Amino acid sequence: MILGIGTDLANIDRIAATLDRFGDRFRNRVFTETEQAKAERRADTPGTYAKRWAAKEACSKALGTGLRMGIAWKDMAVSNLATGQPVMHVTGWAADRLAAMTPPGHDAIIHVTLTDDHPWAQAFVVIEARPRAPETAP
Repeated sequence: MILGIGTDLANIDRIAATLDRFGDRFRNRVFTETEQAKAERRADTPGTYAKRWAAKEACSKALGTGLRMGIAWKDMAVSNLATGQPVMHVTGWAADRLAAMTPPGHDAIIHVTLTDDHPWAQAFVVIEARPRAPETAP
């Protein structure tokens, strides 16, 4: 069952200007060390940051809160599988919110997809609740 859906569209040029103006202060407030390392390795550093910004906004919307009610930017983080597929991780209040909205006997799965076409970066997040498989006795 679908628990939440969120989307966001971020302007890459706006993120680039924010990076130029605030530098590490912005990076360290919004992005985890893993996200920063990924972005700094990429040729399109601002585009990478913009996609992750959009993913955090989309995730907060899928959680039903937006960026309020105690969710911090770093409570949501994007990494990538070896295949390149983006994966959303939640900690802190975002993890608490996810647990509260997940029905008993279900596991929450966060699906995320990212795309960009300069000057836009876009993210979609879908939170799914899957029934747990019944436990079998040994």
